[in-house]
Amino acid sequence: MNAARRVPALMIQGTGSNVGKSLIVAGLCRLLADRGLVVRPFKPQNMSNNAAVTADGGEIGRAQALQAMAARVPASVHMNPVLLKPETDVGAQVIVQGRRAGTMRAREYGSRKAELLPRVLESFEITGRNADLVLVEGAGSPAEINLRAGDIANMGFAEAADLPVALCGDIDRGGVIASLVGTHAILPEAEQRRIKAFFVNRFRGDVSLFDEGLREIAMRTGWQSLGVVPWFADARRLPAEDALGLEDGEGAGPVRIAVPVISRIANFDDLDPLRMEADVSLTLVQPGEPLPGDASLVLLPGSKSTMGDLAFFRAQGWDIDLAAHVRRGGRVLGICGGYQMLGRTIADPDGLEGPPGTVEGLGLLDVETVLSPDKRLVEVEGRDRSSGEALSGYEIHLGRTEGPDALRPFADIGARGDHLRHADGARSPDGRVTGTYVHGLFGSDGFRAAFLAGLGVASGLAYAQTVETTLDGLAAHLADALDIEALLAIARSR
Repeated sequence: MNAARRVPALMIQGTGSNVGKSLIVAGLCRLLADRGLVVRPFKPQNMSNNAAVTADGGEIGRAQALQAMAARVPASVHMNPVLLKPETDVGAQVIVQGRRAGTMRAREYGSRKAELLPRVLESFEITGRNADLVLVEGAGSPAEINLRAGDIANMGFAEAADLPVALCGDIDRGGVIASLVGTHAILPEAEQRRIKAFFVNRFRGDVSLFDEGLREIAMRTGWQSLGVVPWFADARRLPAEDALGLEDGEGAGPVRIAVPVISRIANFDDLDPLRMEADVSLTLVQPGEPLPGDASLVLLPGSKSTMGDLAFFRAQGWDIDLAAHVRRGGRVLGICGGYQMLGRTIADPDGLEGPPGTVEGLGLLDVETVLSPDKRLVEVEGRDRSSGEALSGYEIHLGRTEGPDALRPFADIGARGDHLRHADGARSPDGRVTGTYVHGLFGSDGFRAAFLAGLGVASGLAYAQTVETTLDGLAAHLADALDIEALLAIARSR
C-alpha cells in the first residue's frame, strides 16, 4: 500500500453474522457523503449469491453495490475483492477482483485464503485513492477464533491494513452485553486494543433504558460507546444481502406472484421492486410448501447451481404444481437460472456444476441451454418486445440458450451505452411463459408498470427514488443515534 498517504479508515465488525453491519455502513456512506466527504465502502471478503455487476466489468456483493450507491460513487470490483458464491453445502465459486477464479471446497479455501491477502490489500489501496474516508465492513465475527489463521475478513485484514475497529452488537437477538463483552474476553490483547469503540444496533423502545448496559460494556471492555441505533423499520425497503433477509412482500393486493425459494437462489434483488407494490402479494414459497393455486404469476428466480436447483425444484413437487398452474392459464417468468430451467434440456459438457452430462428441463419453453466456462458479466439496457418499454439491468450467467421459442425473444438489449442490440430470452407461442437473462429488470418503472398491467395491477411505484429516500432516512437515523464526530476521530487516528 502507498505509505505516503494513509487514508482515514474505520472497520465495522460485528459480534456475529446478520447484526446489521451492511446497513450501518450504507447509512454512514450516505450520511458522510452528504457532509461533503468522498467516501468509499470496502469489504475484503463476502459470501453471498446476491451479486451486482460493476461498471468496470466484474461482480461484487450486492451489499457493496448498495453502499457505493449510498456514497454516490460508481461501484467497483475493488470494493469487494473476494466474493464467495456458495454452489453446494461444502463448496463455493471464488470471485477475485470481480472475476471467477475457480471453485473450491471450504477446507481448500481455508488453507489458501491467506494467498489472497496481497490482492485484497491492493484493492483496498485502489479504493482509498482520492478518498477522504474508507468504511470497511467485516464478515461474520472476529470472535470466530477457529477461523483466525489466514483470516482476510476481520482481524487478519484489520491487522494487515492497520485499521481501527468499531464493534456492532445486535440487541434484537438478545444477549448483546454478553456478545460484546464475550468478544472482548476471547480476543488476544492486541486485537482487544484494535477495537476502539462499540455500538448497539436494532433497539426497540426507549433507548435510555439501555444506558446502564452501555456503561457496563464500556467498563468491562475499555471501549468507547458510540451509542444505540434504534430499530429502522424501513430497512426492508433496501436490497437484502443474503437469502436470510428474504421476506414476503409488503402489499396485500389481489394479484399474487409466487416465488419458489430454491436452495441456491441468486440475485434475488429482482424481487425487491415487486415486494413494494401495494397491489401485489409477493409470496415466497418455502421448501415443502405447494405453489399457491391462486397465483397469477410464478416467478422462477436466478440460481447459483441451476442443475442442482432443478433437482431441488422437482423434489418439492413444484414441477407438478407449475404444470397445473400453466394448465389453468397462469403465467410464468424465469430469470437467468430460472429461464434455463424452463427449457427442454440443460447440458453441462465441462462439468461446471458437477459431473458432465445433460438433464431434462421443465419443458415449458422450446429452448435448450449449454453451460460454458465463460461468464457473461455486463450491465445492459434495451426494450421489452411486448410493451416497447425501456428496461435496464445486468447479465451474470454461464451458458447460452437457443431454440424455436427464442425466435420470440423477450427483449432487445445491449451493453449499457452501446447502441448495438441483440435478442434476449424467449416466449412460448401463447405468450404465457417467458424467460430472460436480464436481472434487475423490475427496477425500470415503465417496464414494471407495463408488465404488471398485464396481470391487472396498476403500479405507481417509483422504485429508484424509494431506495434513495430510504437511504436518506437511514442516514438521518444514524446521525441521531451515533456519535459521528467520535467515529470520524477514530477513523482519522489511523
